[in-house]
Amino acid sequence: MSKGIALSVTASVLFAVMYYYTSLLTPLSGVEIFGWRMLLTVPCMTVFMLVSGEWRRVVELVRRFAGQPKLIGGLLVSSVLLGVQLWLFMWAPLNGYSLDVSLGYFLLPLAMVLTGRIAYGEQLSYLQKIAVFFASLGVLNELYHVGGFSWATLLVVVGYPLYFVLRKWLKADNLGGLWLDMTLMLPVAFWFVQSGEQGFGVFDQYPALSWLIPLLGVISASALVVYIIASRLLPFSLFGLLSYVEPVLLLGVALLLGESIKASEWLTYIPIWLAVLVLVFEGFKHLVRQRRRPM
Repeated sequence: MSKGIALSVTASVLFAVMYYYTSLLTPLSGVEIFGWRMLLTVPCMTVFMLVSGEWRRVVELVRRFAGQPKLIGGLLVSSVLLGVQLWLFMWAPLNGYSLDVSLGYFLLPLAMVLTGRIAYGEQLSYLQKIAVFFASLGVLNELYHVGGFSWATLLVVVGYPLYFVLRKWLKADNLGGLWLDMTLMLPVAFWFVQSGEQGFGVFDQYPALSWLIPLLGVISASALVVYIIASRLLPFSLFGLLSYVEPVLLLGVALLLGESIKASEWLTYIPIWLAVLVLVFEGFKHLVRQRRRPM
């Protein structure tokens, strides 16, 4: 289990490093960086799936979609929803929205809890209700002072639950489905790179990018592979708890990039952080009960 914990934390660190790494890729824009990330990550992910035996999931999904063409539209929407999130992750740090995106990742677990309640009729536990109460205080403060959350925050909070619900409906919520979503992005990624100000000739104009861009692909693919391996080694509840490490690190990166939390925003962040702590406590209690349960 210790190996799984180490891998999960490593994955979160790698995602945070990638979040900061975009600031080193001058003069590339956020969409160009997104394009390069996809072009470099998908081949690495393909190799991993072939070696690990997960490629069979891709074959199964392709056969099912071929036999049910009406589902292909849903697959395209799924790819777009994921693509927007991956683009935002690359774009936000370069455009002063890294703090907004990190707040979205803090709110995401609560959004998932509410999605389960609304979409699947799942009942909220006592601690989940407390967490929703704390988060509501933060939301109300943001509505009072600003009139609403940043579009970048809302894109994370609303976009990811929609994506996960759609993947579940398509029965593609596995590694094969993720590979299909990312592969469908490749034409757009290619166009983003080619139509950029530098295009594929960027290495001639900026020689340092000849190793910085491939390193981006290495970081992205490594983070994804390590994340997948960790998910297999850890109990689901513990894996879920460790997912809270990433938004904490993203917040640190946002502050490192020069963004700051305004005085009026503390009453937004503190209740939301308390809500996350309540969910962490609930997950920890569940994990302890599981470990005490006789095999």
